[in-house]
Amino acid sequence: MAVFDEMFKNVRWMLDALDIALVAFIIYRIILLIKGTRAVQMLIGLAVILVVYVASQLSGLYTLQWLLDNFLTSIVLVIVVIFQNDIRRALMHVGRNPFFADVSYREETQVIDELVDAAVNLANKRIGALVVIERETGLKGFLEVGVEIDAKVSSDLICAIFLPASPIHDGALVLQQGRLKKAGCFLPLAQNAEISKTLGTRHRAAIGLTEMVDAVVIVVSEETGKISVVVGARMTRDLDSTSLRRILMRLLDSGRKL
Repeated sequence: MAVFDEMFKNVRWMLDALDIALVAFIIYRIILLIKGTRAVQMLIGLAVILVVYVASQLSGLYTLQWLLDNFLTSIVLVIVVIFQNDIRRALMHVGRNPFFADVSYREETQVIDELVDAAVNLANKRIGALVVIERETGLKGFLEVGVEIDAKVSSDLICAIFLPASPIHDGALVLQQGRLKKAGCFLPLAQNAEISKTLGTRHRAAIGLTEMVDAVVIVVSEETGKISVVVGARMTRDLDSTSLRRILMRLLDSGRKL
């Protein structure tokens, strides 16, 4: 009997360790998901409300406690409404689709070089451009409108697509699995009132898309000739060829070696 008790204790210890490890992993993935998004500030706000609720219980502030009781009873619904975009992005991550899934490291570097060259050439000529690079989250839902291309990534081709005389220069160019897939695609515009009024339609479209998916978006401003990269609804602006290449290598690195 003592042997079975000892075995049960060992099994129980392993299950507890597994339980703790799974919970820690889930929390870690949630933190990675919301890192750098507005969800962080919202979580801080919810934490403050929880602290106030506990304080109201301890100090006997019954009216405040009653108000917070009614609020916290519907907290699950509140969280779903507040974090709907983040929840949708997390669920879409279930189907992974790496950008360089079938591309060698050397080809990966060539693709990034072509993207950088195209962005710099367009910026020098003050030609606006919007280039979307798919990563793990599929973009099929955003490709219903657009012109099929399915071509090798080429700086000359990208520049030709965004020439003002091109009928598809106003839309977005989408890259999937290391290839140019579609051009002239329409993206959802960001509705956040905090976004600067100086940002044009291309920048708003880049922010709007990256609020929902993990794509990397390169934006070339027609007005200023500046290059920006948007990911996770956050924009890095005024990039030169060196900084743009460094950012793309970091964001799109597949971990392969030559």
